[in-house]
Amino acid sequence: MTPAQRAMERLGTWPDLTVCPAGCGTGQALRTSRDEIVHFHSARDVDLHLTQRAIQRFHYDLGGSSAIQLVPGSCWVTVHLDCTTDVDLLLSLVSVALKAHQARPRSAGSTAAGCNFHRVTVLPRDPVTDR
Repeated sequence: MTPAQRAMERLGTWPDLTVCPAGCGTGQALRTSRDEIVHFHSARDVDLHLTQRAIQRFHYDLGGSSAIQLVPGSCWVTVHLDCTTDVDLLLSLVSVALKAHQARPRSAGSTAAGCNFHRVTVLPRDPVTDR
């Protein structure tokens, strides 16, 4: 089972999330009743809709992780899943994203298509065994 499959399996049990096609057209997504939160683009690359406010709040922490790719001006972050620790990081960030989306006002337009797919290049980190 790939890291993305493990993450999807675990997140699929969360009561606030529903599986759907990704709004950007590539892969599967998890959404709330209001917004798409996670796009699973490949076996290891996931885009997470954190919101600008959450990214600003955690910018230094996010930037310090080798699993996280930030795109200036985007309210999405790309998470590269290499190991179980990365999956755990994603799950924690999904919890942050859910809270961030509850706190923001409803917007008229969808931000699903604004994910980082095709806007980032994720380079593999040093090979590690799955922990």
